[in-house]
Amino acid sequence: MGRYILRRLLLMIPVLVGTTFFIYAMAWAIPGDPFASRCGQRPCTDSFIQAETARLHLDQPLPVQYGYFVWNMLHGDFGTTSSGETVLEAASRAFPITVKLTVVAILFELVLGIGLGIVAALRRGGYLDGFFLFTSLVAISFPAFVIGYVLQYVLGVKAGLFAVTVGSGAPWKDLILPGFVLAALSLAYVLRLTRASLLETLKADHVRTAIAKGLPRGMVLRKHVVRNSLIPVLTYIGADVGILLGGAIVTEGVFNIQGIGGLLYHAMRIRENATVVSVSTLVVLVILTVNLLVDLMYARLDPRIRYE
Repeated sequence: MGRYILRRLLLMIPVLVGTTFFIYAMAWAIPGDPFASRCGQRPCTDSFIQAETARLHLDQPLPVQYGYFVWNMLHGDFGTTSSGETVLEAASRAFPITVKLTVVAILFELVLGIGLGIVAALRRGGYLDGFFLFTSLVAISFPAFVIGYVLQYVLGVKAGLFAVTVGSGAPWKDLILPGFVLAALSLAYVLRLTRASLLETLKADHVRTAIAKGLPRGMVLRKHVVRNSLIPVLTYIGADVGILLGGAIVTEGVFNIQGIGGLLYHAMRIRENATVVSVSTLVVLVILTVNLLVDLMYARLDPRIRYE
């Protein structure tokens, strides 16, 4: 296990470097004045542009520029925003809010997605199965911002059950509705994936043998069906963390959440390249770490899996 973890950590290095290099190159390749956000309504002076170009080593070849960028990050310098705040301070304030929103969304996927998927598989062909498949298809068909606005109006404005916007500090109770909206699409896929995986596992020889031996149905489902069926589902959810972090841009906009999505959107809009690249690097690092943790959970779910 230790060697496997070390190997995976070493593999994360080229993936992280390749991904962030691509993001860095794309951020600075966009046409236009990259320093416009720092000059307000007036055009930047030539002396300011020359000074910033020299400071960021933009007059050097692209690999050299990226090398300086990585070197600065390794020393804790992630750049500054146009307001003078360091990117690390802005990200450390926004990241916990988006993480809380993502946790709520993941909980919806785990509880509702897997739970309803199991019920649908065990009631295959019944009314509940048909209803869950229909509602999941509806959730897949609608964009996140449409679901967000509809639920915000119906459950927030009309019914008064949830806060229309998220308050300062993003309290957990305010994140229930945005978390459900963020998870809606993935929740539908998790439900369908769980149902299909369970139906496939129910046909396996070892399950039929366990049933033929007279083992209680609940024990067979718990020990031989559900655990094995969750492996592809957890793989999807692990990969979905990155999608949720990226998709949070839309959900945070609808519910006025000051998270990482809002920070990235604002930085991209005014071309704060240092913020875009630095925050994206942190997001990539989180995604790689979560996927490693998901892989390590496989052995807990399926004893047949061993890491050498």
